[in-house]
Amino acid sequence: MWNQRRGARETGGKRPESIHESIYENIYREAESVETGASMKEVKVLTKILRANDMIAAENRALLDSHGICCINLMSSPGAGKTTLLEKTSQLVSDSISLGAVEGDVATSLDGERLSAAGIPTVQVNTGGGCHLDAGMIKNALADLELDKTDLLFVENVGNLICPSSFDLGEHYRIVILSVAEGHDKPLKYPGMFISCNAVILSKIDLVDKCNFDLSAGKENALRVNPRLRVFELSSVEGTGMQEWVEFLGMLVKEKKAQRR
Repeated sequence: MWNQRRGARETGGKRPESIHESIYENIYREAESVETGASMKEVKVLTKILRANDMIAAENRALLDSHGICCINLMSSPGAGKTTLLEKTSQLVSDSISLGAVEGDVATSLDGERLSAAGIPTVQVNTGGGCHLDAGMIKNALADLELDKTDLLFVENVGNLICPSSFDLGEHYRIVILSVAEGHDKPLKYPGMFISCNAVILSKIDLVDKCNFDLSAGKENALRVNPRLRVFELSSVEGTGMQEWVEFLGMLVKEKKAQRR
């Protein structure tokens, strides 16, 4: 199945509790600390957008829950290996887990076409310049997926380590990918992303000897920012660590199905 959408933001509603509350709380605290002037207006607009987004995200999550679907928001810098990981994952779980995907990009449908060719029903969302997906875009995309035939939904977010972390999409789990080509200091430079996530994947570890990347330091820095992170070390190309990854996904799907009963 192949669908393509252009992204559109939607507003309206209140802010529910979510697994990303710490990210939002920083913004709300900032709003309370600014007393006058244009900055106050800007922060008020930002909090209104996030509250509206949260309401739609809650609707998305409720819809996914009703179908027993586990949703993972997959985030990273551009080129960290999100699409390749999903292609390899599809090969390994084709007999046990029915996948779906929402592919987010600024432009083109190249990655969405790759996922579709890998056998993953995919809806492409082009933001037209936006640096992240939002809950309204996901709401529209869900309407184009066969939810009754989906066990696990991946949202491949726009490549960016800043903006996507602030927007709840209705997912159940957040994962950030850090490739060895990027540098082991990324968690310290972009703490908001790593704080908002449940797990981190150190990817392309087959290239670690060719890059100035210290695996131990990368893991240590990620856990320094967020001690609750689950850490995976993977090579989608060589298959290193993929068995642990697949078993983890199977556990998430099983837990979500059990909650539905």
